Amino acid sequence: MSSSTPKNQMTRRQFLARSGALGALGLSLPAFLAACGGSDSSSSGGSESLFFDNWPLYVDPTADGLTGTVDRFMAATGVSMTYGEGYNDNDEYFAKIQPLLGAGKSIEADIIAPTFWMAGRLINLGWTEKLPKELIPNFSNIEDEYVKPLWDPTGEYSMPWQGGVAGIAYNIDVTGREIKSVADLFDPEFKGKIGMLTEMRDTIGLICMSLGIDISTITSFEDAAPAFEKLAQAKADGQIRAFTGNDYADDLVSGNFAACVGWSGDVLQLGKDSPNVRFVIPEEGGTRWCDTMILPKGVKNGAAAAKWMDFCYDPVQAAQITRYVGYMSPVKGVRDELAKLDPELAENPLVFPDDAANARLRSFATLSEDVEAKFGEEFSAITGA
Repeated sequence: MSSSTPKNQMTRRQFLARSGALGALGLSLPAFLAACGGSDSSSSGGSESLFFDNWPLYVDPTADGLTGTVDRFMAATGVSMTYGEGYNDNDEYFAKIQPLLGAGKSIEADIIAPTFWMAGRLINLGWTEKLPKELIPNFSNIEDEYVKPLWDPTGEYSMPWQGGVAGIAYNIDVTGREIKSVADLFDPEFKGKIGMLTEMRDTIGLICMSLGIDISTITSFEDAAPAFEKLAQAKADGQIRAFTGNDYADDLVSGNFAACVGWSGDVLQLGKDSPNVRFVIPEEGGTRWCDTMILPKGVKNGAAAAKWMDFCYDPVQAAQITRYVGYMSPVKGVRDELAKLDPELAENPLVFPDDAANARLRSFATLSEDVEAKFGEEFSAITGA
């Protein structure tokens, strides 16, 4: 497995489940549709269906007296939707679909939600379809930064699902002070108590930014080589206790880590029970990521997929998703709608960074296949993966 694989993408959701923030999904319920006065595709005289294969625990379920987004969508549109959670790892999923898409054949899913860099890879390979924007009027609600993003420069192939930020998570009971800079991760005071992520783009990205390297313009390994050198030296010096996935949460709470590279949504949830654990976007900036919806080449149910995208980009619907997952919504107007549901979350800077914070966030450039391989090789050599 390449070290560029964000296997932690799955564990981010597992973390939420472990913290008690998430419940079981209750999806595709014909009885629910009837009770709501809606209809499934057969009773409406049509046969429209849809399959969205997403990351685990990444949409609000029908539970605790609330109707989940999938069920609301089916009731409102009559589309018979299958919602899967088969997207556990970017490279793993790529290996699953490559034999089909590479041979010009279609895959089963109508929508998938790769992380932005993988979306860029699929777009560059020509394995995605243009979005039928004429069927998605709510595309106009997409936040400006996602209209023509780095991974989809023409803005024709993707609509982000959720976004987040990598920065520094720390236990103030261990540090004894606030952490503000990436430089703090390399402070000898915390030798042997620092954690780094196995997600290359976040770990190397933060170090690059601390060295004045713009990660959005990287095109070669040489561009980022100083960050790799700094990380390798820190490991050799014993500064780094471990490279982790989402299990950094346990080390933070226990005090094994004084500080580590971490994700915004995780720490937001963790802080509810452990107020000594905090998150900060470093002074030098943070890395921004998102998982983004795309239509695989040869999609069978493109019109139904457009209906789903349009539905989820209604700020009323999107706010209910945000309330559940705790990440950054790519939909304009969500904050006002979320304020009606959860005023405290609507004011949380990890979910809604202000302009000053946004100006310090960068997304990693889409790398060519050979450069991607080089980054993975060099990162694995450091982490031992």
